[in-house]
Amino acid sequence: MHRKTLSDRLFDLCNTALFIVVLIVILYPLYFILIASVSDPVAVNSGKVWFWPANVSWKGYAAIVNHHQIWLGYRNSLFYAVLGAGISTAVTISGGYALSRKDLFGRKIIMLFILFTMFFQGGLIPTYILVKNLGMLDTMWAMVIPGAVSAFQIVIVRTFFQQTIPDELLEASMVDGCNNLRFFFRIVLPLSLPIIAVIVLFNAVAQWNSYFKALVYLSSEELQPLQIILRRILIENQSSEMMGDLNSAQEKAKQAELVKYGLVIVASLPMMVLYPFLQKYFVKGMMIGSVKG
Repeated sequence: MHRKTLSDRLFDLCNTALFIVVLIVILYPLYFILIASVSDPVAVNSGKVWFWPANVSWKGYAAIVNHHQIWLGYRNSLFYAVLGAGISTAVTISGGYALSRKDLFGRKIIMLFILFTMFFQGGLIPTYILVKNLGMLDTMWAMVIPGAVSAFQIVIVRTFFQQTIPDELLEASMVDGCNNLRFFFRIVLPLSLPIIAVIVLFNAVAQWNSYFKALVYLSSEELQPLQIILRRILIENQSSEMMGDLNSAQEKAKQAELVKYGLVIVASLPMMVLYPFLQKYFVKGMMIGSVKG
């Protein structure tokens, strides 16, 4: 076994220290929001809350959980995330695989049109008119169909297939009587779990955090995603600060501060729970499917 020299140990020590610092810089803001969401807002604003919460209070989370539309928003956002990620992944994976095949007629021209959309887009008004003319306005489809395919993701998936699925594998399968469709489902997809996890996570997070499409396309309250409802809760708590006597206004102002921090945790929690299960595939897929100049 090779024995590490002093320079090797110093290098490892510096790397470890650097990664610890980076980890703290990344995680501390989220941790601060977590402890601030249960701490006295006066202590938070005065800079007394650094590592431990002060005067723990759950009033902010109680106001969020007891809101009559919070669970409706969770249901809608979960539905949009699952359906949107499923549609986007299916189209992106199949499109990327087709464009990676050298025997696809006109694939360079098709790829040129796809890349063109990365730099030039129609804009909001033409997109709104298109959604309206397709009859998707104020429906769940307006949340998952527009923007379901990303040109950047198509490029990543195509690069992944070009690097991981050799032409010899397809030729050997054809010799054994395997057609294109069977080859895709029986061989390509099982070998593509890393990139599938990447695309699923990308689109699930994008759908979960989406609020602008809901503002533009949705008017029915029963279709509103979680982000819109959380925004409404925040506005309601801020506007209630101006009502009532002085003591009541101060209490409502404190509750509004707790709600503000609590909303960040409530909105981020599902994706933070999902990520550890996809992390190993996510890292591997990003490394293999990265775009090279």
